[in-house]
Parts: sequence; structure tokens; C-alpha cells
Amino acid sequence: MADFIKNIKPNNELEKQFWEENRTVAGIDEAGRGPLAGPVCAAAIILPEDFSNQIGINDSKKLTHTDHFAIYNALKNIAIFSYEMIDNDTIDRINILQATQLAMKNAVLKLSKPPDFLLVDGNYFIGFGIPFKTIVKGDTKSISIAAASIIAKVKRDNWMIEVADKQYPNYSFAQHKGYATKKHFEAIDKYGICPLHRKSFLRKYNDRQLRLFT
Repeated sequence: MADFIKNIKPNNELEKQFWEENRTVAGIDEAGRGPLAGPVCAAAIILPEDFSNQIGINDSKKLTHTDHFAIYNALKNIAIFSYEMIDNDTIDRINILQATQLAMKNAVLKLSKPPDFLLVDGNYFIGFGIPFKTIVKGDTKSISIAAASIIAKVKRDNWMIEVADKQYPNYSFAQHKGYATKKHFEAIDKYGICPLHRKSFLRKYNDRQLRLFT
């Protein structure tokens, strides 16, 4: 049973009802809600009508780093997509939930073709005039949401590798992408926090450090 569930891939059943009515549907998802550093990234994507997943799209967590980039490159040639990143300072100012909502909204507004309907991963979304449906674990069910999750992950990973890691090489951002790994905490212990860290995510860590040294 476990292997059967693992092999289930997102499909286009949710999208078909819109394609059959000649309506444009976009999938929305994010990457980077949980890390201690760096931006959150959301992506919006419109797949071609009757897209049948011949390029191997799946829940991004079930794919390898190599898979992500191969699928991303394939999507560049067949789909319309956009993305938006919200930086760590904004996350600290308005909180991660609102920052994610802002990233999603801006990603949709950047699409070169306005969608008629949105399929959004999760159970919460602040609407802004376009009809939508939220779907819990949508990246395991909707091919559009799964594709958006891959776009968001590739874009954010690239930023952590090409920008964050080069600016602050002591933190090994290219390896852990800002997530709360042992190596990341060891770097914070040694070098302190850097301007890319989400201070609101490190309050408990800072409180612990104060107790240790006071």
C-alpha cells in the first residue's frame, strides 16, 4: 500500500473541467516557507490545454534536484509561468503567512495571460478578484499546482546558490538553502546571524543563546 501511494502522481482531472469550457486555469504554489534565511518564493503557471504530464511532473518533494531542473527546462518551452520572491526583511515585518500570500498574488499578476481560475495549494488564500479553489496537498493532486511547486523551488534554490551563498559563503547556503540543518546552526553559532536571516524565525534560538551566556 505504501508503494502504491508513493507512486500516485498529480493528474489533470481538476484542470480538465476548465479546459473543456475553454477557460484558462493557473496553478499556484510556494517554496521556502520554513527556512531560517532567504526569501519565500511563489510561482503561478498555466499549462497547455490537455497537458498529460509527459515530462514527469510530480510532488516536488518526491523528485531529485536533477529532476527539478529537467522539468523546469521542459516547462519553459511549453507553459506560461511567473514567480515572485518576498525577502526576509518583509517576512519579518508582515509575517510568513502574509508574505506567502503577497508572493502568490504578485506571481499571478505577473502572468502574461490573465487566468480565469486559480488552483492554490493549501487551505488559505486571500482572493483578489479571480475565482479560486484551495487544495490541501494540492501538489499531490493537481498537475498545475505540482508544476508551480517545481518552478518555485528551482527559482528559490537558484537564488540561494547564486546570490545568498556568494554573498555569505560561511553559511553554506548552497547546500541547505537556508533550512534549519545542523550545519546551518553551527554556522550561526560561529558567525552569528547575517542580513539574510529571518530574525522572527530565530527568536527562540536567540533566547536560548542569551540564557547560555548570561
